[in-house]
Amino acid sequence: LLRPRGWEERQLRVSQVVSLTGREQEEVRHDTHKVDYIKGRVALDMEWNSKDQTFDRDLYAFRAFFEYQRISLGVLITRSEELNLLFRKMGLMQKYGASTTHMGKLKPRLLAGRSGGCPVLVFGIRLAIVSDA
Repeated sequence: LLRPRGWEERQLRVSQVVSLTGREQEEVRHDTHKVDYIKGRVALDMEWNSKDQTFDRDLYAFRAFFEYQRISLGVLITRSEELNLLFRKMGLMQKYGASTTHMGKLKPRLLAGRSGGCPVLVFGIRLAIVSDA
């Protein structure tokens, strides 16, 4: 739905020349993983059932894009832990383990400042909005 509206997958690649008192020069490369959707100065990723370390990768990418002034905001969409009740009821809980992405795994990373100075807007899909329609 987002690609036709101008949202694109992007990766940040940065090269810097580092020199020690003008004598030695070394090129340092800095690459991030691909961010699923970027439009203008907003980056968006959705993590539903990945390993929770994926949040570290996402926040690091947001931070790098922000520090190099390519975005002003990162947005993460994930699930709330309360959806586990629904998954258990549906017999799907074996697919959603303790180390998969959900708000309980994301909050501590945000509170620890892993996004650097990049503002991050987070949506945790809650049970109240799920319907069987």
